[in-house]
Amino acid sequence: MISLLEKKLDYPFKVEDKADILTIRIDKTNLLDVMKFLKSNDNFLFTQLTDLCAIDYSTYGISEWETEQSTSTGYNRGINPQSHGRIKFGDISDNKNSKDRFCIVYHLLSIKHNSRIRVKVYLDDQDMILPSTVDIWVAADWYEREAFDLFGILFEGHPDLRRLLTDYGFIGHPFRKDFPLVGNTQVRYDPTLKKIIHEPVDIEPRVLVPRVIREREK
Repeated sequence: MISLLEKKLDYPFKVEDKADILTIRIDKTNLLDVMKFLKSNDNFLFTQLTDLCAIDYSTYGISEWETEQSTSTGYNRGINPQSHGRIKFGDISDNKNSKDRFCIVYHLLSIKHNSRIRVKVYLDDQDMILPSTVDIWVAADWYEREAFDLFGILFEGHPDLRRLLTDYGFIGHPFRKDFPLVGNTQVRYDPTLKKIIHEPVDIEPRVLVPRVIREREK
């Protein structure tokens, strides 16, 4: 399929190595043209959008735990207690990975050719707007609203870009790496005021389980 793409696709793309399926990276300015081509060209016919999701790569490869083994001696040896798991309400995140921080991933299926492709578009945190693909695949409607709600990514041309999973008045985007794991606000009943109130969380953020990184068997 790569050779076909190189012959037929008139827009630049980059193939990502070591992927489970064919994965290409394109520029967001060519997004709509590439997607229309992949859907309508007889050599591909990716008529079905099976998934659209966002990724925050800002802390990719960064962990509090530098270990390749599990242990039975306890998990109190955190060596870099600055991960997003310890961010508190009101903290300002010093994010050094702003370039290509966010990625929108499209998974496409060609029923006719029984093939799949993954298309990735990278964004930095200063330019988080890209065209909506709802006019190409109706299924993108729900997925784009989800990415907007959880990551704050805007899809220009979406017919109804509202929050989808969080509550009314929710502040922030909970799947970003600089969003506190404990959240920003907590809800409780105040017996004095005799009503439900929202207030900043008073939970101390902490990381309970370390990530054990193991190399894949060859």
